[in-house]
Amino acid sequence: MKFGSIPVGESEGAILGHTLRAGAVTLKKGHTLTAEDVAALVAAGLTDITAARLEAGDADEDTAASEIAGLCAGMGLRLTAARTGRCNIEAVAPGLIRVTAATIDAVNRISEAVTIATLADYAPVQEGQIVATVKIIPYAVGAAVMGQVRKALETTSLALAPFHPRRTAVISTTTAHLKAAVISSTEAVTAKRVTELGGSVISTARIPHDADAVAKAVRDAVIAGAEQILISGASATADRNDVAPAGIVAAGGRIDHFGMPVDPGNLLVLGHVRNVPVLVLPGCARSPRLNGADWVMQRLAAGLEVTSSDIMGMGVGGLLVDTPARPLPRARAVKENAVPDVLPEPDAPADEPAPFPLAIVLLAAGQSRRMGPHNKLVMPLGGKPLVRRMVETILAARPAQVVVVTGHEPAMVAAAVAGLPVTVVHNPKYGEGLSTSLKAGIAAVAPDMLGAMICLADMPSLTATHLEKLMAGFDPASGKAIGVPTHTGKRGNPVLWARELFEQMRETAGDAGAKALIGANESLVYEVEFEDTAVLTDLDTPEQWSEYVAKGSGA
Repeated sequence: MKFGSIPVGESEGAILGHTLRAGAVTLKKGHTLTAEDVAALVAAGLTDITAARLEAGDADEDTAASEIAGLCAGMGLRLTAARTGRCNIEAVAPGLIRVTAATIDAVNRISEAVTIATLADYAPVQEGQIVATVKIIPYAVGAAVMGQVRKALETTSLALAPFHPRRTAVISTTTAHLKAAVISSTEAVTAKRVTELGGSVISTARIPHDADAVAKAVRDAVIAGAEQILISGASATADRNDVAPAGIVAAGGRIDHFGMPVDPGNLLVLGHVRNVPVLVLPGCARSPRLNGADWVMQRLAAGLEVTSSDIMGMGVGGLLVDTPARPLPRARAVKENAVPDVLPEPDAPADEPAPFPLAIVLLAAGQSRRMGPHNKLVMPLGGKPLVRRMVETILAARPAQVVVVTGHEPAMVAAAVAGLPVTVVHNPKYGEGLSTSLKAGIAAVAPDMLGAMICLADMPSLTATHLEKLMAGFDPASGKAIGVPTHTGKRGNPVLWARELFEQMRETAGDAGAKALIGANESLVYEVEFEDTAVLTDLDTPEQWSEYVAKGSGA
């Protein structure tokens, strides 16, 4: 192929190098010039253009892209039509894409004219998802280069390992201190993992956290025809001889591997009973977020063997987004004040300070539309502006940091809390919904805070005791990462969130705040029941305000 400037009068059959506009004529880049095009360009006064001419043996860009993509694509893959030198390769079904990296690298090193980009080896894909794209950089590929590419692609470089339906048994070990709601949530999360990989849950069992009970449950699952067994332990596995692995061995099985260089997911156990794989899930699998167990389950679902060597080779790329369900998230594990192995007893007095550095974020950005022309946050209640009264209550609970988020009439709100030891941040996007104030608030939380309580500024019945009890129950190490207050079983505010959930909170939108995240992370929720209605009471209207004052609550 020759590329460069050529006289317009000699350009018929050439490929236009760049989009060209001349008078009323517009010709796009890559257009093959016809006699009529040449005449129009001459009439427009052009003498030279930039174009490409193919030589004998050259394959035009679309032909080359289609051929190379066809040589790459193996079982379970299909090609799209080639356009502008690009041909995509798609999956025909859900599964894992297998990539022979050495072959792809070899082709990409043959010539700068030919490029192949793929997903990573073992990447999960859905039907119709693009797994690779072939792009020809110039307008043609020479015969010599095409010959080298064909030789390099004599063996298939891409293939799909489709997911196969697997009959799965789910076993949960229990202790007296593990809430039934946590078990139910974990079972739901686990079932979702199974069905997303094309499988089905044929049985669920809840058994004591005991090796003999595990052995019996595993044997029963194998007899019932399970093709995969997933065990969620009441406590994390600490050793090959711990409860769940010991139960697998007692059932006549073997332990293939304990631990993995994927974080979160370090404490995974892989074993087999007969030919049935048995996974003891790490504690982070209580969360739906990606963890090392997902990688192993994906390979098993695709019918691929998973060996000890395979697991030990997962370290590169194995540093995943941390999840709050872990006993000790990595950022906290290396700090001198990391959570100790022995935590305060659950019945520790509520007036004890929280054992963790926690922030309280007060959302004070609202426009008080239902209150009429007044900004309720600066209206006097008991001789003080409502927002100042709320901040003083918060300070009495002794959090490590207090953040006040302003929005509507920020100067008035800031003046109302002047002189108090708080961090005031302004949310210029407050009109777009509560979620924007939530994001502004958590962005201001100090990096050494392990969580933040999100408090609404119009709940004057709250006391320091309410906040202290909520903080006293916080314990991400045992799965208590979201603190929710309740009254007669009805959930209210404020809500305490572990730092590991901040990333999800930043993805919220609109005026609903982070409510949806509670349901999505139910296994991490701990509830604190209160006899009074303070956690359900806010003041939105003049009628509610008057009623509150009339009861003497605003004194």
